This record gives sequence, C-alpha cells and structure tokens, in this order.
Amino acid sequence: MKNIDDLVESAADLAERGLSKGEIADELNVSRETASWLVERSGTGTTPKEVPQSGPHDIHVDWSALGRDSNRLHHIGCAMADLLSKQGEGVDLTIGIEKAGAPLATTVARELDTDLGTYAPSKHQWDDDESDTSDGSFSRNFAQIRDRDCYVVDDTITSGNTMTETVEAIQQQGGNPIACVVLADKRGIEDINGVPVYSLLQVIRVGSEQSSA
Repeated sequence: MKNIDDLVESAADLAERGLSKGEIADELNVSRETASWLVERSGTGTTPKEVPQSGPHDIHVDWSALGRDSNRLHHIGCAMADLLSKQGEGVDLTIGIEKAGAPLATTVARELDTDLGTYAPSKHQWDDDESDTSDGSFSRNFAQIRDRDCYVVDDTITSGNTMTETVEAIQQQGGNPIACVVLADKRGIEDINGVPVYSLLQVIRVGSEQSSA
C-alpha cells in the first residue's frame, strides 16, 4: 500500500467482507482507533458520523512483500528464532498470536524444535462496542499450554495490549512465558509483566506524540 487512500480502500473492502474493526486493525497492522477511522472515512461504517480528516497518530507497517513469499517468510522466522534462542532452557512450546503471528510462529517452532500453539486475541471480536467483546482463546487444534515454558510470537506491536493479553492468558493457563518476539515494534516495549520482548525492527515516530492506542 502506497498512501492513505489505499488504506481506506483496503479497510472498506475488509469491512464489506464482514470483518470486525478489530480484525481490520489486525489485517492492516494499525491500532483499533485507526481501523475505525479508516472504515468510517470509507463510508462503510454502520453508523454515519462526521469523520475528522486527520486520523489518529499511528504508523502503518506493510510487510506483505515478506508474507506473500514462503522463502522470505522462512528467513524472517529464522531471524526471529535466533533472537529467542538464548532465552530459557528446555522451552518446548511456541505460541503464535493469530492471525499473522501464526505463520511466523510455525517457522520459529521448527527452528527451535518446539511444539506449536496459537492464540486468538479478543480484539478480533471488537467493533464499536467493547462491552460485547469476549475473551481470547487458545486453539484446540494445536498444542496446549499444560504448565509449559513457552515463547510468544506476533508480527507487530502497536499498543502492546494484544501481547499483554496473550502473556496473561498463558499465565492463567499455568504456563510460563519466557520471551516474546515480533517483526516490528511501534512502541519500543522492552518487557511485558517481566517477560522480555524482542523485535527485528523498532519503528519510532520522531517529532510527534506516539500513538496512545
């Protein structure tokens, strides 16, 4: 995507397909507030409202050139695995945060010789009314926590809320998150609840406030 109009068009297309604003935020690697603004600006929002011309402070990370090529995706996953390789001993589970974190976690799990699990965060159900949002969940089609040490993998950190939710969900299941890794971190987060966070890229906005999403 080259500019804001492309993002607006993509948000409209995703909304018309029935995706929630939380899912649109995940697909476009933007905050939920930005996703809501893009949908409303496109005119596909469910409730007509006056939309400000300038969107929320945010940075869009487009890594589709990596994601659409299995060879590139493999090498990126290997680099992420390398960041985790010296964290913990005997870690035997990697948790990928759906959707985009799951394919990255697959390569990480293979490189580090761990089982693979996935977590669907609550933001996928978010639209305009957060009161209707249910808890996230671990897929039963993959490995379960069962009091194991684990790594956590996602594509981007925008606010840190999804990674925090995942770390806490693992802990509630009796698991022990050893370290987290992402492709790009837009917040510069060093740790979550004492769990270190690593990234291949840190995206820093210079000259304006960071996103409060």
